[in-house]
Amino acid sequence: MTKKTIYRDTKHGRIAGVCAGIAEYFGLEVWLVRILTVTAFFLLAGPFVFVTYIACWFIFDKRPANVEQVPTYRDGSDTSKGWRNSDAGGADDNERVEVKTKVWQAGEPPRQAFHDIANRFQGIEKRLRKIETYVTSREYQLNREISRL
Repeated sequence: MTKKTIYRDTKHGRIAGVCAGIAEYFGLEVWLVRILTVTAFFLLAGPFVFVTYIACWFIFDKRPANVEQVPTYRDGSDTSKGWRNSDAGGADDNERVEVKTKVWQAGEPPRQAFHDIANRFQGIEKRLRKIETYVTSREYQLNREISRL
């Protein structure tokens, strides 16, 4: 069992990354945590929320570069998980697609997830066609005959 640690996510954060870190820790969308924070500031207890935010800013550690980030949430500023190009490399092929069932949950909307999976299969199909073309070519037969010598 892996112990989950809360970090400030400055890459996806607007001010200090506190809301982004909380969203990742609890598996929520970043926009929801930001709206809840602003709403709590204006409606509930402004000074308490402000002091708590500043305290979290200093208490939470910044995400180390060697800590693997769980791809649980999507933010408009994060384009690395957007419309992927499957031909770019094999790293995206092993990545899980998290489909959210409720608006506030982290993950991809079903339409985006379907599009990502379709792109992956198209990339795999292209690579498979290249392999089949090579295996059925005369070059492959020649290389195979040379290897047998």
